[in-house]
Amino acid sequence: MKKSAKKSSFTEKKNFNTDKRRKHHHWLVTIAYADGEKFGRVYTDKDKATKFADRQRSSPVVKSARVAQVS
Repeated sequence: MKKSAKKSSFTEKKNFNTDKRRKHHHWLVTIAYADGEKFGRVYTDKDKATKFADRQRSSPVVKSARVAQVS
């Protein structure tokens, strides 16, 4: 049996700019705390997501805060 050369849909990078179904994009803010816990929140406005991540970064218990486009 030969495996197909087609990549899985999970590994391909999605081009969200060409998807006509969506009216707005979604931004996931992932906060990692020093004790190993993680927290995520989704925004539809990138500016709000960035401001939230910046506020969280100023806390001494936050190890990292990331903003990623999810759709």
